[in-house]
Amino acid sequence: MIRNTLPQTKLTLSDFHYDLPPERIAQTPITPRDASRLLVMNRETGELEHRIFRDILEYIRPEDVLVLNDTKVIPARIVGRRAYKAVGDSVEKSTSTAPVELLLLKQTEKDVWQALAGPGKRARIGDILEFGDGILQAHVEDIVEGGQRIVRLTCDTATIYEALHQIGSMPLPPYITEKLADPDRYQTVYSNIEGSAAAPTAGLHFTKELLEQVRGKGTAIAPVLLHVGLGTFRPVKEEHIADHAMHAEYISISKESADLINERRAAGGRVIAVGTTSCRTLESVADENGILQPYSGETGIYIYPGYRFKIVDGLITNFHLPESTLLMLVSAFAGREKVLEAYHTAVEKQYRFFSFGDAMLVV
Repeated sequence: MIRNTLPQTKLTLSDFHYDLPPERIAQTPITPRDASRLLVMNRETGELEHRIFRDILEYIRPEDVLVLNDTKVIPARIVGRRAYKAVGDSVEKSTSTAPVELLLLKQTEKDVWQALAGPGKRARIGDILEFGDGILQAHVEDIVEGGQRIVRLTCDTATIYEALHQIGSMPLPPYITEKLADPDRYQTVYSNIEGSAAAPTAGLHFTKELLEQVRGKGTAIAPVLLHVGLGTFRPVKEEHIADHAMHAEYISISKESADLINERRAAGGRVIAVGTTSCRTLESVADENGILQPYSGETGIYIYPGYRFKIVDGLITNFHLPESTLLMLVSAFAGREKVLEAYHTAVEKQYRFFSFGDAMLVV
């Protein structure tokens, strides 16, 4: 598994705090996707411009390469009941109808997943949970760090993914309290490979038409993959940020994408990452000279101020939660003081924040 050498820092969690009025948290996506606002930030000076997302075409050069994370969110939130409860070394039928919920985070083997359970007392080792009137069962095999459950899924009438599409729902973040009318709005238009427990939200602003306009400029588009799991959205609880440990997530860069990115970079083009997940994938795999090789495996890279970027020249990103690893990454890229000042301006100018919110371009 790839991990970076963590830089020394005295920064603490409170150094990444900012005040956000609750009404600034976007509850629904903007229509059309590319009509969201765009705060353009000069990485060197901190100078800000206020634009609309589709204006991003003015900031992308023909020689550049835009790097997208083409992961696809699965309906990873399932609600059911405990059908059998563990009693000693055996199980007995449960008569309880109380609900139990699983959020599937990561597939580790063919039918084995890491998951969060709520409430935990209804998902003990040995319990068998039932979902969708028996369409899907989850056998709780272990409880590991942070209370995560290791569950083995079984399904008699369909594949696991088919069953999830029948009975599961999109795993929207807890700060989104409104029901999503169209589940596809929590997918990017270029989503391709199922496996994420959350969307790479910076990409939600792109329409197919806007991507065609990007190609029309001559700008290359290269897909990479990071299946978003607990590593991306797990909150930081340690006061000294260097003490935080990232959970591993699966990444992949194909030979075609690696070659394309290397060629554009060698010819003087900029590597612009769409989202922190694309950025982390690139920085995980690039060598000290910024050269990529094909790779498939896990990364636990943790980027915060002091990190030296090897390949990423520009970053398209949403506005992130206070004290999050995502805000720390953006701060590492553009400078903590400049980023927090930009966030303060975005609050003042009534930008929309978080998953369905507006975007930043940092170049």
